[in-house]
Amino acid sequence: MFELAAAFLATSEALGDLALCHARLQADGRFPWIVLVPRVGGARELEDLHPDERRLLMEEILSAGHAVRAVGRALDHEVTKLNIGQLGNITAQLHVHVVGRRLDDAAWPAPVWGAGEPQLYAPDDLDRAIAVARATLGL
Repeated sequence: MFELAAAFLATSEALGDLALCHARLQADGRFPWIVLVPRVGGARELEDLHPDERRLLMEEILSAGHAVRAVGRALDHEVTKLNIGQLGNITAQLHVHVVGRRLDDAAWPAPVWGAGEPQLYAPDDLDRAIAVARATLGL
């Protein structure tokens, strides 16, 4: 049975459910950033997914990349590079980060993890980011 790890609730905003994944907008306004959490109970590693689920996850990663780029455009932070990461060192539940990067972002060229303190979205920007991400993902 799928249950979302509590850590995601504190650090991200719900976007909705895709065919496989629950999608969330990371609550760090420095980066357009979507987290995909496959709705597969007990999954911690990619190998825990059925091959068909792994293929679907790849398609949803690509869709999330389009949404991240759309959020960047909507907030005047044009994404020039996508970073895709499946770490799980802190939150073990299987999840994939899709992060929009640009040459002038707060962490470039280093990874975003551990780079300074997250900055909350301004309320209007958060509303716009969620709306654009949902629309692009078809949610």
